[in-house]
Amino acid sequence: MAITITPNWLTVFRIALIPSGVWALFHSPSNTWQCIAWLIYFTLGMTDILDGHWARKSNRTTPLGAFLDPVADKALIGSAMISLAILERFPWWIVAVILTREIGITIFRLLVIRDGVIPASKGGKIKTLTQNFGVSFYMLPLPEILHPLRDTLMAVAVVLTIWTGIDYIVQWQRGRKRP
Repeated sequence: MAITITPNWLTVFRIALIPSGVWALFHSPSNTWQCIAWLIYFTLGMTDILDGHWARKSNRTTPLGAFLDPVADKALIGSAMISLAILERFPWWIVAVILTREIGITIFRLLVIRDGVIPASKGGKIKTLTQNFGVSFYMLPLPEILHPLRDTLMAVAVVLTIWTGIDYIVQWQRGRKRP
């Protein structure tokens, strides 16, 4: 019996491997292990691009994939932020802002799914990319001179997170008003 690998399978695989990134972050404070954690998260983040491109190119997009992919993104970024905050390397207030938006929009999507799955917008994709890069720079053992750049990128991610959350609801509302 052959197993058929699909874009949805890749998304589930990404979710299943998130604990390995968390384990690497907590395994050792050494630069080597922090770089290994970054590599794991980077690889999992790249699968986000791969599964979406693959699904669209092969005409294998599904409602499950449209829902599951953002859930995987939220689990990935949430696990990284919470782990880094526990390690006192990331601000808890940013964790609270981003996870409140992410969980709130996920619940919103579940509540309005009868109106159809709301696909990720271009702004939402940029938000996810910015969050991933911003958080990843907190994983890496960067020299202190780069911390202002890292913090600025994270500030942009926070603004995009809030803006796209509001835009998501506005776009849904506009879609409901159409005959």
